[in-house]
Amino acid sequence: MTTSLAPSGIRLVADPSLRRTDGGRVIIGGAPLRIMRLSATGAAVVGAWLDGTPVADVKSARGLARRLLDAGIVHPVVAAAPVDDLTVVVPVRGDPDGLGRCLASLGEVPVVVVDDGSEDAVTIADAANRHGAQLVRREVSGGPGIARMEGVAAVHTSLVAFVDADVEAWPGWLDHLVAHFDDEVVVAVAPRVRSRPGAGLRDRYERHHSPLDLGPVRARVGPGRPVAYVPTAAMVIRVAALHAVDGFDPGLRFGEDVDLVWRLVEAGGVVRYEPDVEVIHEPRSTWIGWLGQRRAYGSSAAALGVRHGSKIAPARCSPWSAAAWGAVAAGHPLIGLGVATGSSAALVPKLAGLEHPVREAARLALPGHLRAGLGLARAIGRAWWPVALLAAMVRPRLRPVVALTIGLPPLLDWVNGARPTDPVRSVALRIVDDITYGVGVWEGVIRHRDATALTADFSQWPGGRAAVETDTVPAS
Repeated sequence: MTTSLAPSGIRLVADPSLRRTDGGRVIIGGAPLRIMRLSATGAAVVGAWLDGTPVADVKSARGLARRLLDAGIVHPVVAAAPVDDLTVVVPVRGDPDGLGRCLASLGEVPVVVVDDGSEDAVTIADAANRHGAQLVRREVSGGPGIARMEGVAAVHTSLVAFVDADVEAWPGWLDHLVAHFDDEVVVAVAPRVRSRPGAGLRDRYERHHSPLDLGPVRARVGPGRPVAYVPTAAMVIRVAALHAVDGFDPGLRFGEDVDLVWRLVEAGGVVRYEPDVEVIHEPRSTWIGWLGQRRAYGSSAAALGVRHGSKIAPARCSPWSAAAWGAVAAGHPLIGLGVATGSSAALVPKLAGLEHPVREAARLALPGHLRAGLGLARAIGRAWWPVALLAAMVRPRLRPVVALTIGLPPLLDWVNGARPTDPVRSVALRIVDDITYGVGVWEGVIRHRDATALTADFSQWPGGRAAVETDTVPAS
């Protein structure tokens, strides 16, 4: 938890998790879940903020805003700021055409291109020179993390923007990102990375299911939060903060961005996701390349597990949820319902003092169990599918359960609007996507001899990432 005050003049918007009860005097939301009791004055101030009033330059107001921001209950909306102390670093390996498009899109900012051992070094150099970029050449490829750090060595500004060569930006894309750094606790900000639209099936699928696209909702980023990480395909970061955590881990060729973000957060920094700013990413040009990308992403999970433990867990939920859904899978739905109801009752003492503690406990626990069930189903479809298929072979009565858990999440995605094509092909592609990722996970686990990436975290409460916390906020 940060201790500094939020900047004055910023505007705040509610996180989708936010609920206000008791006339606005009780706020529920964030990740981990927080319950804050406000004074009547504090409730009025928060209501005004959510209606668009900026945060006043008053210590008590800024302190309250900081607590809400730190909890992930609200998010900042910043005005555009001039970009005058920033350098862009673009790592590239063998993609001169993509590099040219990328550099043409960046506008009038200093750029350092790092050629990470490209065989066609001359064409890479021509593209860099044509757009006035400084060129750093590596004779042997070391991977994107090492290449970015070589680029940072040539940077003399306080901010650096990492942009991959297969990414294109838009005029003014940096203006709303750098404005976040007026908040001294912010160390990195990332835009939404959307896949380039296209008519082909693969292009349409990527537009809905790109692993780099983290959705349309603002977020404070961190392990266990709704947005756990942001990719360095496009990211702005404080150079001092980057050096403070020793930059990218040279031992990671994939997953290096997840590792960096988590170390920044562990060091006390705030990382923000700003989806109002979008950049475009070029999807893989072949199905073989697409499958290889998914497998490579999965292979990074084991190495991240070695470094970060349960933060990489394929599923996280409470013991209550695990027991409830285990009973349902075993053919005892009434027992599962009883366990879920019991968890709701266990939350009631934590909510003592609210106007309707029993009702609030149900509103927290029961939807939490549904989300946990969906999370477990996604984990079965991605990381645990070999075990699930083996269980279905040994126990035929489990086959419908396994088929449902593997197929239901992709079907729900289609129902909720992720529709690259008809439901049958959409679900089939998503299952292939998940299975391929899982192949990479198991390869990494075997290579590293560490099963952390396959181990669920059952220490969480159904209503959020951690036990419900109650925080009393005095009058503002």
